[in-house]
Parts: sequence; C-alpha cells; structure tokens
Amino acid sequence: MARIRIDLPERFAFSTAIPLLISHINYGNHLDNAQLLGVVSEARLRFLKSMGYSELDVEGVGIIVADAALQYRSEAFHGESMKVDMAATDFGEFGCDLVWRMAEADSGREVARGKTGIVFFDYRERRKVPVPAGFRARFG
Repeated sequence: MARIRIDLPERFAFSTAIPLLISHINYGNHLDNAQLLGVVSEARLRFLKSMGYSELDVEGVGIIVADAALQYRSEAFHGESMKVDMAATDFGEFGCDLVWRMAEADSGREVARGKTGIVFFDYRERRKVPVPAGFRARFG
C-alpha cells in the first residue's frame, strides 16, 4: 500500500503553540487521531485570525474544508505543547492547501505533518467562489 507523503515548504507564514489536554488523549495514552485534526483546526482558526480573518469572513467570503491528509511522525502526550506551523500553498482558482507541521515545542520532535485543502465559499449563495485577491497576494 502506498503511503501518504507530505512535502513541507521551506518557510511557514505562521506558528502557534497549543497544549495537549486530557481530552486530546486516547486509550493508548497518546494523541488521538481524530483529536489531531481538532488541534489543526484550532491552528487554522488562529492562522486566519492573525490576518484579521475568520472562517466565515476572508475578505467577505467563507471557507470550507475540501480535504485533508496527514502523516504521523511520532507520538504526542498529555501536557506537551505542540508548535503548529502553517502556510498557504498550491493555489487554484477556488482554493488552496494549508500545509502544516506539528512538533513538540520544547524538543522540536516532529509529531505530524499534513495539509488541509480549503475552498472559498459564499454561504449566502451556497456556492464556491474564486480565491479573494487580497488573500492570494499575501502568499506571493
């Protein structure tokens, strides 16, 4: 079976620290796979907020998650702080990828990496819309 491989950019536009809570931990005593996506969602919200946006308002339109891929690199445990780096890449007409890397903040041990495909969406019209020019311009 072919494995997912996520290539990371040389530079990330954003970084945030998120502590792992007991609710993030599964019966194996490490970060639960479903909770990992929750931590990444929190990082995405903070990424957008750092630019003055929200998931419902990026220059007047919202976003929806179209797809997600991730690759585990090591375990993570309750009480550890995760440094999540994020960048917008691979722009198309209607969306882009938010590529991310999660590492334990103190040691730098990589825990996971991945990408979330987002599509820009007009919630009133219920249809996808082109990437806002101002958002695209922030990332070259």
